[in-house]
Amino acid sequence: MINWFIELNPIFQATLAGVFTWACTAVGSAVVYLFRDVNRKLLDIMNGFAAGIMIAASFWSLLAPSIEYSQAGGYGKFSFVPPVIGFLLGGVFLRLIDAVVPNMDFASKTGVEGPRTSLSPTTLLFLAITIHNFPEGLSVGVAYGAGEMGLSSASLKSALILTIGIGLQNLPEGSALSMPIRSSGAPKNHAFNLGQASALVEIIGAALGAWLVTQVTIILPYALSFAAGAMIFVCVEELIPESQTNGNNDVATIALLCGFALMMSLDVGLG
Repeated sequence: MINWFIELNPIFQATLAGVFTWACTAVGSAVVYLFRDVNRKLLDIMNGFAAGIMIAASFWSLLAPSIEYSQAGGYGKFSFVPPVIGFLLGGVFLRLIDAVVPNMDFASKTGVEGPRTSLSPTTLLFLAITIHNFPEGLSVGVAYGAGEMGLSSASLKSALILTIGIGLQNLPEGSALSMPIRSSGAPKNHAFNLGQASALVEIIGAALGAWLVTQVTIILPYALSFAAGAMIFVCVEELIPESQTNGNNDVATIALLCGFALMMSLDVGLG
């Protein structure tokens, strides 16, 4: 690890990590300059792989530190309470956002979540991915904030591993937005710009997450599990249905297992 990065305030570390995950989305979005049409099978494989990474990261990088912090925080036999509350609130929060902001329903691919709207399918898809990018940025920021607390399961190294994992899964996410827009006839630059812009919220989420847990340390176990719950919500509502509804179920499932195994290996082997 680079010394100058280690010496930075966790908020600045998280912000830079958010920039990295955004850049990965931009790289994924840039495939519109190489291809016009979506390779559905490849996209399903990448979505399954991304879901596996996020599920593994939700436990080893977020839930495990949340449980450890609660156990060390004097909760006694009720140490499960903060992780459970935070985890459920993370999912409920995203569901509420889906209910008040119009966006694409990934399960049906043609439906719309939230209030009735005249927005175009492209705009709805952009809003859906932007909404679901926020918890990824938040999880990165919370991980860097937790790295300051001296937990065995939460360190700067584990935060970096989470950053890499989120970055890897952002590659197909960028393509999942830019390629359909390009296929609909939009110019390459427009498709790319929408794809990369959907991840700008990750920079905000990362900075906010790190700031919250460093300013109000009592919320750390709740914040860690909140991010985990939100990420699991994204996997179950968006990534897994998207990968399983195009006739590529088996390869997408194998890709999910591979993504999970990769992230688990990084967290356990290097964390």
